[in-house]
Amino acid sequence: MSNELNKYQQDSEFGNRQNDEIDLRELFSVIWQGKWLIIAITMVFAVGAVVFAINQPNIYKSEALLSPADSEQGGGGLAALAGQFGGLASMAGINLGGGGGVDKTQMAIEVMKSRQFASDFIQNHDILPDLMAAEKWNMADNTLSYDVDLYDAARKNWVRDVKPPFKPEPSMQEAFKVFSKIIAVNSAKETGMVTVSVEHLSPAVAHQWVNWLVQDINNVMKERDVAEAIKSTAFLESKIQQTNVADIRSILYKLIEEQAKTIMFAEVRDEYVFKTIDPALVPEEKSKPKRALICVLGTMFGGMLGVMFVLIRYFVRKND
Repeated sequence: MSNELNKYQQDSEFGNRQNDEIDLRELFSVIWQGKWLIIAITMVFAVGAVVFAINQPNIYKSEALLSPADSEQGGGGLAALAGQFGGLASMAGINLGGGGGVDKTQMAIEVMKSRQFASDFIQNHDILPDLMAAEKWNMADNTLSYDVDLYDAARKNWVRDVKPPFKPEPSMQEAFKVFSKIIAVNSAKETGMVTVSVEHLSPAVAHQWVNWLVQDINNVMKERDVAEAIKSTAFLESKIQQTNVADIRSILYKLIEEQAKTIMFAEVRDEYVFKTIDPALVPEEKSKPKRALICVLGTMFGGMLGVMFVLIRYFVRKND
């Protein structure tokens, strides 16, 4: 009885292996029979990928490597005063702060990524046409050509046809979406170095925008700290007038001195938050598109789609 059962199991396993072999042979046979259709589909996708790749404009990338500037002003001295006289100052109703807070470098990075900074940057440098309507870069004279359906360069007038609530001139919300895609600000956790990069049709525009970005963020952060220091100084001076305690007045004068240092450093340092380690250059080679990769991927996709089409067609006909 056991011998018959073992023989039956062996016959079943052999039958299954045979069916598998037949199925594989059947698949290869179907693919071989439909080889010309597969080749035709692959060629169509290959030609389409080549045409698509050729029609893509060159994009140039310019980038600068930055280092966080030394934060010698304000922070260190104020933190030391908070540790030394914090208890005494709090008795007088004065909060010296605890040290902590947000890192100035990280804050500057987030400011650069913000809508407000992008809007101010676009408007102050008048780059909206170069951002939203540029169509081609002319290498011979280093100029940009604009999409005539969007922008009339001769009259400097937006002519695009859009539905409400949009207007012919792009809003700052629309501009920010495009701006955030071509601007990159990255910080290396290991070294703390910051990379600012811009991608654009024109290598000269990409280079110029990187320089403007670095200058603007330094100026913005400088103006913020100076304005805060001026307000703090006015507040501290009012507190001095309200107290007669010698120790408290001494603390307040030291705090005013720290605010004066902040203003002084801001005035004498152009690179207030970021120091340029490796300045941006006008790129000579494009960064994208990767035309060869587009062609290869398009051809591979066409081949896989052709095989799938042939197999699906076969099994549909087989089951009918």
